[in-house]
Amino acid sequence: MIWLQRFLMAMGAIACVLYLAAPVFSNALMMLMDRANFIPAESSIWVFEPYEINQGSSSYWIYGEDRVSYYHFAYIPESAYRVIAKNNQCASFDKRDVRTWCTP
Repeated sequence: MIWLQRFLMAMGAIACVLYLAAPVFSNALMMLMDRANFIPAESSIWVFEPYEINQGSSSYWIYGEDRVSYYHFAYIPESAYRVIAKNNQCASFDKRDVRTWCTP
């Protein structure tokens, strides 16, 4: 029975490590597959999570988030993306519709 407890504890530890490292692996893969992909400067490869990906020939993120902010890929060279705090006060805010993001 002790071996079963140790096995379950090891599996739990492995699951925790994989859960915490998941954004790193998916972000690294995303950037390797398409060199145009990037992580916003305010975020990091450790916590940035895209939640909407372009479905065309390139698989870049359209919307993403981390612990404190939402991001929208803006398609403009002068300003590659928009960022807004998760605790914003925008009326009718929708994280999947940049038109509802008020100016910070």
